[in-house]
Amino acid sequence: MLKILAIGDIVGEIGVRAVERTLRTLRNEYEIDFTVANGENASGIGITPHQAQRLYTAGVDVITLGNHVWGRREIAQFLDDDGYILRPANLADLAPGRGYGIFSVKNKLLGVVNLIGRCEMHFGPDNPFHAASKIVKEIAKQTNLCVVDFHANATSEKAALCYHLDGKVSAVWGTHTHVQTADERIFPQGTGFLTDLGMTGPIDSVLGVRAEQSVRMFRGEVPSRFETADGACAICGAVFIIDEVSGKCVSVERIRREG
Repeated sequence: MLKILAIGDIVGEIGVRAVERTLRTLRNEYEIDFTVANGENASGIGITPHQAQRLYTAGVDVITLGNHVWGRREIAQFLDDDGYILRPANLADLAPGRGYGIFSVKNKLLGVVNLIGRCEMHFGPDNPFHAASKIVKEIAKQTNLCVVDFHANATSEKAALCYHLDGKVSAVWGTHTHVQTADERIFPQGTGFLTDLGMTGPIDSVLGVRAEQSVRMFRGEVPSRFETADGACAICGAVFIIDEVSGKCVSVERIRREG
């Protein structure tokens, strides 16, 4: 069995430090073979090459991104140079970097795909369903093990993509909303699913942001640039156990670890 740990949106420096403190312990506890983490909020908005390297050192194998991929412009060249950080595959063809990769784990090959949704994202990507179909066919030429991070806002769009890919990939999980859902399940044809992994960031916050700033915004007061909250942190995500022979998911377990 292949055990994959998926970690939800890492928010701010506090989230990066939480991964550095906790990930090795989690990997040992669950006997994890491969870790995928969404790092698009590591700088609050975006991620720097230095933060990406710190996540690798902490035990992250592949970093996925989302709608804040260009939040820190210095990441652009790093996306071209580094094969272990992915940006959404359904961005413009001329965008730096790559949207999927095939990686070695336990003498097997594992495809990892990063996609971004279109519902209420105020973004202009290509159709993620069309992109997914094309990419998954390419990956299937080399391996039947494939997972998808779908960075999307709408629950319906995430579930629909999993039905679209059911039996064609091992797992689909959602990121972006920063709230962990309780709907882990295995679809009829063997694809594991969780609508949203949740957030790796400060507990006493509004989606990672200082609560007082969010309150002021919703009151209609003069807005200010959001700052990541301080205090205790939680790592949220899920462990997907996949049969190495069939490529089907046999178990999905949500995790939430404070520390």
